[in-house]
Amino acid sequence: MSVRSIPLLVFVFLAYNLIVLFAGGVKPYEVLEFKVLIVPMMTGFWELTTGDLLVLSLFVLMFFELLKSTYTSSISLLDHALSMILFVICLVEFLLLPQAHTSVFFFVVVGSLIDVIAGYTIGIRVARRDFTIGNNP
Repeated sequence: MSVRSIPLLVFVFLAYNLIVLFAGGVKPYEVLEFKVLIVPMMTGFWELTTGDLLVLSLFVLMFFELLKSTYTSSISLLDHALSMILFVICLVEFLLLPQAHTSVFFFVVVGSLIDVIAGYTIGIRVARRDFTIGNNP
């Protein structure tokens, strides 16, 4: 198993669990609303919270996951399979653990679902294109 086959969204999943599950009895929404950055603006303040930071990192890592899905190799097949496993784990956690009943974790679940669907869809399209190009002299 190569490092490239690990789905990048697992880092957001692990970060959420580390932040929320090990918060020492604090409610999940209180931990996710912790202000990480406060920037003064012309009409007030812009506040970046822990939850916002997790969603931002989810978007950035999803971009790289979509780039990874454009490659066709045996490693990409393992990446797709691991992405599916990650989605199932995220969904089960969302449904069963009260600490995961937040909008931020819902976005992680939806992001992992999009990663699975886009990974397989893009992978099939790229493989079909490669196969078509390879057959034409």
